Parts: sequence; structure tokens; C-alpha cells
Amino acid sequence: MTVFPEGTRVNRVLAFAAHPDDIDFGAAGTLAKWCAQGAEVSYCIMTDGGAGGFDPGDRDGVTALRSSEQRAAADIVGAGEIHFLGEKDGFLAANHEVVGRVVELIRQVRPDVVLAMHPERNWSRIQASHPDHLACGEIVTRAVYPAVENPFAYPELAARGLEAFKVPWLWFYGAPRERENHAVDITAELDRKLAAIRVHASQHPDLEGMDRSVRGFLQENAQRHSLPAGTSAEVFHVVGVNTPATIAGF
Repeated sequence: MTVFPEGTRVNRVLAFAAHPDDIDFGAAGTLAKWCAQGAEVSYCIMTDGGAGGFDPGDRDGVTALRSSEQRAAADIVGAGEIHFLGEKDGFLAANHEVVGRVVELIRQVRPDVVLAMHPERNWSRIQASHPDHLACGEIVTRAVYPAVENPFAYPELAARGLEAFKVPWLWFYGAPRERENHAVDITAELDRKLAAIRVHASQHPDLEGMDRSVRGFLQENAQRHSLPAGTSAEVFHVVGVNTPATIAGF
């Protein structure tokens, strides 16, 4: 089942993640496809990534290293601007201050599609449900509705010229399987996705093992969503927020 109509034109995308590398694991193939079709894609990384990596000897350099890895990976995908919110890794929380920063960014970019990590815990694979991942999804969800489109929410933004904006589509990656309702064939983008993931070498001591695992996950996604044999797919929970099929106001 899919809720995203075939042929829907995507011109502008804003993708959110808790940490550097989350976007590349969850959605880099789909984002590369959109970039190739002419879409403007921006990223927002919410934490500083400072709790990642494996080297105990250079903790002060982790944030700068991971930020540079994310910039290089985005270049492979074709994405443009990257916004770093700089929240402390492991402490991301859905509070009004962070939600306000996300509302501000969405009103600046005014995307057709907002991507975020899923706010629901995945009990089948709890490693996908890092607390920062869940917080990312909750923050973005609160921002998209109702705050971004409510002209009376965060009035200081409107006073600066950042008017309310109705987000058409909210796509979640890393969803529990029971929430998946859309698959994207990324077979043609697979090499680019894997190259983007491999850039984050500071997080993956076994790059070849990571490569095999990701290929397996993507092929399993395609099989589960009845795509042709031999294809690879990214899967999403797609929510229509303001579309011809949605009813707003209650």
C-alpha cells in the first residue's frame, strides 16, 4: 500500500536526523533520486554527534570530524545546505525551544516533503530506536503540525517575515514495519547510497560487514513490499499533512 501518488513532483526537501550518518542509512537513496530529478535537498542534523565513534583519545575532535563526514556524504547524494543544530548527543529532547528552531527552519525552506526519523519505538529492533532518534521524530512532528502552519505559534518568527506554511508531506524513515506504507526502488541509486554511508568511517569499524548488512536490508525491503526480484528499496511511513486527500481543522 502507498499513500504517495505516483508522479507527484517533489521540488524541495528538508531531511532531519538526530546524528550524522542517520540520513544516509535511512534515506540517502531516495534523496539521491530526488536530487537527480532536480529537487533541492537540505539536511538538518540535530545533535553534535559528540558521543559517537570508537577512539577514546580524541573526543574533542569527534564533532568536527562527523560534521565533515556528513558534508562529504551529502555531496555524494547531491544535497545542498546542511544545518547543524548542535544539541548534545544523547540528550536531544522535544522541548519548545528546539521545536521553535525546527519551525523556523521549515518556514525558511518551505519544503514539499519533510523527512524525519520515526517517533515510535521499534520493539523488533530496538537499536533503531535510539532516544535521540525518537526525539527527532517527535520534535519534527510537533513542528509540522500545528506549529509551522499556525500563524499564532511562535509569533516572533512571523514578526521577522517567516510566515506560516502548510507542509504537504511528512515522510518518516526507520519506522516499525507495521507503519511502513511506501517503498522507493533505489536500485539505480544503491552505489551512491553505499558510498555516502562509507564516508562515515569513524562510526563503522567493519565497513565491508556494514556494506553487506545494508545490501541485505534493502533487498529484504524490496521483497517485503513486492518489488521485482533483485531490486533494493528504502521504506517509509508517509503521512499526508496538507494534500488534496486530507481534511484540516479538526
